[in-house]
Amino acid sequence: MLKFLESLLDLIYRKKCYFCGSSKHSVKMCQNCFDKLEYSSFVPNRIIDGVNIYCAGTYTKELQKMIRGLKYHRQKELAYYQAKFMYDYFCNISFLKNKKFVLIPVPLHLNRIKKRKYNHMELVCEEFGKLGDFESNFNLIKRVKDTKPQYNLNRKERMCNLYQAFEVDETQICPDTALLIMDDICTTGSTFEEMITTLKNAGINDITCFATATPL
Repeated sequence: MLKFLESLLDLIYRKKCYFCGSSKHSVKMCQNCFDKLEYSSFVPNRIIDGVNIYCAGTYTKELQKMIRGLKYHRQKELAYYQAKFMYDYFCNISFLKNKKFVLIPVPLHLNRIKKRKYNHMELVCEEFGKLGDFESNFNLIKRVKDTKPQYNLNRKERMCNLYQAFEVDETQICPDTALLIMDDICTTGSTFEEMITTLKNAGINDITCFATATPL
């Protein structure tokens, strides 16, 4: 009887893969679906003001569903898989894997956090840090301007929207620390660009940017 109840509870509470619906392994993303994720070229996607911007994959199919699930649908367990995808890409680039970074998630404005209840990229940074033994700093740079969503804006509108959107807490600055700024999607690079400008104006120059995906 006890074994029957245990089997019944296991059946009821088994996790289903968010992508294919399989409950065989009771995980949020099965290995088969994870293996469908495709990596971009292991070179910078672009360079902004001397800073390399890397994008791990293209914003399509499973990767798109992963990012949207974590960002908009409160599928927090997907943070691990997003971090794992980024970390596996990261380990293929000697310039990155041989350097000790402090992880900096792109910050959200307090109004956005109140609405969403969490910063999805903070969750990704936490999981990425566990995989590679990196520290995160969620207080170095804050979003002080409640910007509009970027997806319907052209590049000029994005840059105007983001102008002076970020502010550095100078008490958090550690000289000679290499920063890895992490975001989910890099479209025009305008968010990274404004953060780079803000950080450099504060005297921070050892910066690399890393996005999960690019639609380009």
